[in-house]
Amino acid sequence: MNKKDLSMYLEQNADEVFSIAQGLYDNPEVSEHEANSTEMLKKALRDNGFRIHEFPQEELKHAFYAEYGSGHPVVAMLGEYDALPGLSQEGGSREKKAVEKGAPGHACGHNLIGACAFGGAIAAKRYLEESGQSGTVRFYGCPQEELLNGKVLMAKHNAFEGCDTAFSFHPWGANIPVASGFLAMNNMKFRFTGISSHAGQAPEQGRSALDAVQLSNMGVDVMREHVISSARIHYIITNGGQAPNIVPKEASSWYYVRAPHRSDVVDITNRVIDCQRGGALMTGTTLDYEISGGCYEILPNEELCCLARKNYEEMDMCQYTEEEKELARALSGSLPKEQLEKEMANLGLSGEEGCIHTGVIPKDLARFYSITGSSDIGDVSWLMPFSTIFTAAWPIGVNAHTWQAASASGSTLGQKGMLYASKIMAGMFYDLVNDSSILEKAKAEFIRRTEGKPYDCPIK
Repeated sequence: MNKKDLSMYLEQNADEVFSIAQGLYDNPEVSEHEANSTEMLKKALRDNGFRIHEFPQEELKHAFYAEYGSGHPVVAMLGEYDALPGLSQEGGSREKKAVEKGAPGHACGHNLIGACAFGGAIAAKRYLEESGQSGTVRFYGCPQEELLNGKVLMAKHNAFEGCDTAFSFHPWGANIPVASGFLAMNNMKFRFTGISSHAGQAPEQGRSALDAVQLSNMGVDVMREHVISSARIHYIITNGGQAPNIVPKEASSWYYVRAPHRSDVVDITNRVIDCQRGGALMTGTTLDYEISGGCYEILPNEELCCLARKNYEEMDMCQYTEEEKELARALSGSLPKEQLEKEMANLGLSGEEGCIHTGVIPKDLARFYSITGSSDIGDVSWLMPFSTIFTAAWPIGVNAHTWQAASASGSTLGQKGMLYASKIMAGMFYDLVNDSSILEKAKAEFIRRTEGKPYDCPIK
């Protein structure tokens, strides 16, 4: 059985892979509530001959892994399945149209991420069955990516122990073997407590917790000039009091701090905390805070990135129908013209390109392509050699967390882009099983980049 056979196997079993993607899409569940999504994937994997392993920890109740094979290499394929609140969308629609107003939806394509890893895993299993080779494939069910702590909690509890390498996928508007990217991040919540009083009759007796929040935010805003330009600091006020005539006894804010490297995030976080302390000191209030989550940036692994690029070129893309092409044109056409032109320039595409990307972004351009979101896949990359791939499951220019991304993720347009990623994962598995030197080089690079230091989990 060769790679073309693996590609053909996935084409022949596309309906099963697509049914997983559609099943997750039609039954969206937000982070920490993925019970049905987890059970759907467990059943599908169990029916395909995988052994299911669960974790005893309550905070991992929606996490699991499914395993097939024996011996090394042990390859983890990471699946996700949590949806976003309030982004319900009818799949395949050319306009913003909620299935249920206010309900969650798969606007980040995690239904495709879960299905992609499922497809890659069953193809890897098929290869092990046919070849009789030594090797193990693990599908990892990873909840709570949108909270950026699912895989961090899994790492904390050693859920990835025994794996040699891990693969991940994310839907995108282009086909990109990702060399590096995603910002490290901390998730923090601050709560101030003061003294309430009548704002008109006795304001001098009050100590406003809202004043503390506002002064702290002003301190952070001034600080922005004095952090690295690639950092991101964003916040909301989650409680600002109850009524204008009551000096607020309680007020709170919620912060994200992002930067290209974990060390930068830690430094900026400490300065943000100092601003909050200053706000409390200036207002005579008390401060309580927690760092409720955090994640790392992706640790690059050139060896595995090159392996991924090789498989982009060797595995077959799916063919699109005219109806799917029309949907892509409609979704891209719904974007602001400037947004579409900017993304095409970032990807090095010309104005004559269609709305579905069918090439592979060149190596030199991919290396500098900016990915400024955050993901807990970064933590896995600091545990073992790691590779993540993007494929064109969305039309060019479409961004995550939008109705356009949700529409594509719930259609055959998105599913076909996802199947291409499953093929790439399966091809990479094939190469690792047949050439042990690839993983040896990837592990040597991993040790060199980490300098042999153990992973320091952001969640204690």
